[in-house]
Amino acid sequence: MQLSDAQRLDWLRLIRSEGVGPRTFRGLVNRFGGAGAALKALPDLAKARGKPIRVATKAEAEREIAAAARLGARFVAMGEAEYPLPLQATADAPPLIGLRGDAACLRRPAVAIVGSRNASAAGLTFTERLSHALGHEGLVIVSGLARGVDARAHKATLQSGTVAVLAGGHDRIYPSEHEELVARILDSGGAIVAEMPMGWEPRGRDFPRRNRIISGLSLGTIVVEAARRSGSLITARFALEQGREVFAVPGSPLDPRAEGTNDLIRDGATLCAAPEHVMAVLTPLIGGPAPETGAEDAADRAEPALYWDEIDFSAEPVIAMAAEPAHPPFEEGPPQPAPRDDRTILLELLGPSPVPVDALARQAGLPARVAQSLLMELELDGKIWRHPGGTVSLR
Repeated sequence: MQLSDAQRLDWLRLIRSEGVGPRTFRGLVNRFGGAGAALKALPDLAKARGKPIRVATKAEAEREIAAAARLGARFVAMGEAEYPLPLQATADAPPLIGLRGDAACLRRPAVAIVGSRNASAAGLTFTERLSHALGHEGLVIVSGLARGVDARAHKATLQSGTVAVLAGGHDRIYPSEHEELVARILDSGGAIVAEMPMGWEPRGRDFPRRNRIISGLSLGTIVVEAARRSGSLITARFALEQGREVFAVPGSPLDPRAEGTNDLIRDGATLCAAPEHVMAVLTPLIGGPAPETGAEDAADRAEPALYWDEIDFSAEPVIAMAAEPAHPPFEEGPPQPAPRDDRTILLELLGPSPVPVDALARQAGLPARVAQSLLMELELDGKIWRHPGGTVSLR
């Protein structure tokens, strides 16, 4: 399928109209035979219900398309060649996605890696190694561009392929400090996906909406670190409901950041302590032996032969998402956290598991001598333990 410009405008107007979510959109299009006819019928439908609704105007849709084009983004409709097939197989797939970058990476088998924004140094190190190894195996890494685990997964797979899913519009990157990371993803041949309108500042309820897209783009979701009631666990739940695989990295029972992942393992998620644990499950789904590991640079690898359209998505998804009312873009986004000092950063990176001091300094972005000085202060304050082999842990 390929929409005409007029049809794409109608699709955008319909999904941006008040009370029209993905399921309502499909119901209206199926009932009236197209988005244009559905738009004409909406006022009468609303009158019959006794509740008027706001229908997005043609001028508004044209302005949004023009704003997207200035950023290099385009709107891709479900059923078109660039629309990701695994996402299309989910019950609440967005009818239109805003896409920046190379759509080719959306056709390759992918796995999502998500986790704590306040990740430990050990968690970030494992995320980096796992992401890099899975990228060498030919998998695209999908994540949500958040601080912590998400950002580390994107950075580790810039050369092998990564996709970032936004909670807001393409011109409202959150957190704003990751605008440079978005540019690096695009420059390296990755892709940025957004469901929400241009100008839309992400709010709290937009992040679960984003999470269903992260899991929907992927064969499976790996949770590295997650406290109970974490947003990463919502992504895992969506993956289960979409019939996808769920992996969890085990952690210390003394670390609150491992409570969610340990619970997932107890509830039946596949334990992930090495890339081989992921590939053992996904290789049969992909349909063939995984590429050999050990190449020095993922950029030198041949393009994987297998694409999404060769995979069978037979699981019946059961996700239910409420229709999203139309609102003008918010002027203020979620509150930005206060700046943290170097001492606080080190404490947040530490957990019950010992971590090498040099690795801790690297994850904190501090010179080794500065990290050593701060660790000495923390030791004198009784905040940390020192262990043999030059490792430290939170006391």
